[in-house]
Amino acid sequence: MLDSELKSQLQQYLQLLRQPIRLIASLGDDTASGEMLALVRAIAELSDKVTLDLNGHDARTPSFLIAPHDSNHGVRFAGAPLGHEFTSLVLALLWTGGHPPKVEPALIDSIRAIDQPLSFEVFMSLSCHNCPDVVQALSLMSILNPRIKTEVIEGGVFQDEVRQREIMAVPMVFESGQLFGSGRMTLEEILARLDTGSAAREAARLDSREPFDVLIVGGGPAGAAAAVYAARKGIRVGIAAERFGGQVNDTLGIENYISVLETDGPRFATALEAHARTYGADIMNLQRAQALVPAAERGGLIEVKLENGATLKGRSVILATGARWRNVNVPGEQEYRNKGVAYCPHCDGPLFKGKRVAVIGGGNSGVEAAIDLAGVVEHVTLVEFAGALKADAVLVRKLESLPNVTIRVNAETTEITGASGKVNGLSYRNRQTDEAHWVPLEGVFVQIGLVPNTEWLRGTVELSRFGEIVVDGGGLTNVPGVFAAGDCTTVPYKQIVIAAGDGAKAALSAFDHLIRQPSPARIPTTVTTELSAPRAPQPPSYDGAIRADFE
Repeated sequence: MLDSELKSQLQQYLQLLRQPIRLIASLGDDTASGEMLALVRAIAELSDKVTLDLNGHDARTPSFLIAPHDSNHGVRFAGAPLGHEFTSLVLALLWTGGHPPKVEPALIDSIRAIDQPLSFEVFMSLSCHNCPDVVQALSLMSILNPRIKTEVIEGGVFQDEVRQREIMAVPMVFESGQLFGSGRMTLEEILARLDTGSAAREAARLDSREPFDVLIVGGGPAGAAAAVYAARKGIRVGIAAERFGGQVNDTLGIENYISVLETDGPRFATALEAHARTYGADIMNLQRAQALVPAAERGGLIEVKLENGATLKGRSVILATGARWRNVNVPGEQEYRNKGVAYCPHCDGPLFKGKRVAVIGGGNSGVEAAIDLAGVVEHVTLVEFAGALKADAVLVRKLESLPNVTIRVNAETTEITGASGKVNGLSYRNRQTDEAHWVPLEGVFVQIGLVPNTEWLRGTVELSRFGEIVVDGGGLTNVPGVFAAGDCTTVPYKQIVIAAGDGAKAALSAFDHLIRQPSPARIPTTVTTELSAPRAPQPPSYDGAIRADFE
């Protein structure tokens, strides 16, 4: 179940336990129960602060509860939490054992202040890279507040329940049996849903912020790099981000970021935020920008108005709002979203095991998705609007070699159909013959590229016909003091490394702009250029998206 290297690492982490804990297992006679028994035994053998009780009586088997030694309240895992969820398991052990979570004190106070009983069920997949964020947030809430119950359920083990509840996307969260939310959610987002007055209080706090020298909108690779480069100048830097990491959070594997041989999107996003925090950037998460007011209209300061009613001010602004998955915009897409329509094959693919699915899009992302899905599902139909697939030749050859894949080119998707509340097929039109076709299936994965997040800027900054922010070689827009970087701009090749370089360039341009303006009170006379010293490894911690240094 756990190899020797992983056991050694886990044993080191378990030394951080401050108080004894119990693992209370509810087991059956099936294979999954045997695997869970091996896992909990291995954990108990690694620390004298962990005891194992095999006399649990939970209705879901196999499952086990992690609880303090003197309590029967804690977080429960149904199915062995391995794969991407192994980090969630480690953190649940440490937090239950008294190791403090790395969470803002205000968030901890908000969790403990919840005075209503809550019962959460989180359905996840071991291959889902968005699930750990939700699992860890709700686990922490359960550990910190005895009124909150959390059970984490591995969908692959409890397939009957997945079918009964018609769960076709993960993570999916139920509270007291009712749907609470689906998709990636941070701890802040979950608490905001539970506390309807939090938005107004947050807006008031943001309104009280002093003006920033550089205000960055967006927390992806471009925004994070801009923050690091600007903050190292010793000036006041703020980042308003809807979701730190941006589109990177939805990327499974990253193997082409120079000097990083291999990582995954959520881990990379966590590192981006940690790096920006290291240099003192004021990070304001869960903030969506609504309007930009140029400096000429506000006495020299540029304003960014947020959807919650707050207004942030800056002597300069860097727009790094990135891009999002493009919708196919046909009947049925929104109606059956998370009911068969999906956008992440890595997260949701396992839920379609043995079923028929379609992939819309013949670029690299679409062909890669079809290849991945072909190893899990019964059959894949790839639908491409153009007359030929646009993916790299090596990917196309691989796709064409798979026996359970059908490729349809010159195919315009016209509708995603459904029955009984879930997808049952896809309609498309042959663009050469005008003939209509319908393919019976259970899932549709949309993979047709990105659209820039710039709608809120129309009429303020110059946009291209594709909605991208028009910038010059230094990232300057047509509005003085406003710069832009990354996937939301006209810079070609939407890649992480290019976005990061773009962000650094925009920050340097913004700094150059600032030192040429009157009253540069905060601009330092000397600039630090040396690299920061390497940091010692830290235990797994919650930074909005938790990842340990192992899987």
